[in-house]
Amino acid sequence: MTGIMGEYWVSSAAAFWACALALVLFAAVGIWLSIIDIQSHRLPNRIIFPSYPAAAVLLGSAALLSQDWGRVLSMVGGAAVLWLIYFVLRVIYPAGMGFGDVKLAGVLGLYLGFAGWGQVLWGTFAAFLLGGLWGIGLIISGRGTAKSHIPFGPFMIVGAALALTLG
Repeated sequence: MTGIMGEYWVSSAAAFWACALALVLFAAVGIWLSIIDIQSHRLPNRIIFPSYPAAAVLLGSAALLSQDWGRVLSMVGGAAVLWLIYFVLRVIYPAGMGFGDVKLAGVLGLYLGFAGWGQVLWGTFAAFLLGGLWGIGLIISGRGTAKSHIPFGPFMIVGAALALTLG
């Protein structure tokens, strides 16, 4: 096994299972939020806010059980940096991004930061690349314009999933 799961499989069974549960939570919440965002262009607080402590406890436990203290710092740093980047984008151009995307960025930052700073960068890049390609596809197909609103949450989630999976 490679990646974060492989490292934890070797170091501690308890750390592995905490990390595995965190990834199951990521998948479940990611799918749930993607469906809601596609249908309503909203990312509900009732799902995002509980995801912060749940992910932090599971990922933090995995790091602490394997005595990998640096992951705790990078996890918190990843959440703060991504939240701040998305917040600045929201302030600069409010019509371009909803505040739900900003709140989701913090949760995804926990996961990406836990995996490493490279994953924070690649997960964010993948989200904007995929969202941009989708927008171009809508324009080329005539189903949208440069001003069309698209739900960005699913692209953020898929981008983070790609960065976590591909490492």
